Amino acid sequence: MKQKLFAGIGSRKTPQHVLAAMAQWSNFLTANNHTLRSGGAIGADGAFQAGARISEIFTAKDSTPQAEQLASEFHPNWKAIQGYSKGLMGRNMMIICGKNLDKPVDFVICWTPNGAQDGGTGQALRYAQHLGIPVYNLFYKYQWNKLWEYCNVIEESHSLKYQPKGR
Repeated sequence: MKQKLFAGIGSRKTPQHVLAAMAQWSNFLTANNHTLRSGGAIGADGAFQAGARISEIFTAKDSTPQAEQLASEFHPNWKAIQGYSKGLMGRNMMIICGKNLDKPVDFVICWTPNGAQDGGTGQALRYAQHLGIPVYNLFYKYQWNKLWEYCNVIEESHSLKYQPKGR
């Protein structure tokens, strides 16, 4: 079975019950042939990372000129972005498509305030959407159910139904 990749990202303001679920989903998925990609920030990124068994974490210092060039194509006001922030936007591209920008994730799990595409998470979501990558935004309750369905498909062979606590 091919190793799958998922991005675990979101707002620093993600509610506690969602953070707990993110850690559980990350633990479950990485125990079942998935690798987490995230950005190492506090909040959602940290929750995913805390639960992960296998991860690739990209920070602003990992950003490359190629990643920042790509980021400039998806940011609504790139000219206003300076220095360190360009590195953060570049690392968002790497979360979605890997260190060399050639291995996209299979799906994204996130939480954003009001389901909006704001900030760094919004930057990653715009790029994922452009590539046709499915996004589970946990701001929307129906997205929780879609993610549970995905996890239940993984667990069918174990006759076990998965639902994270903390909903």
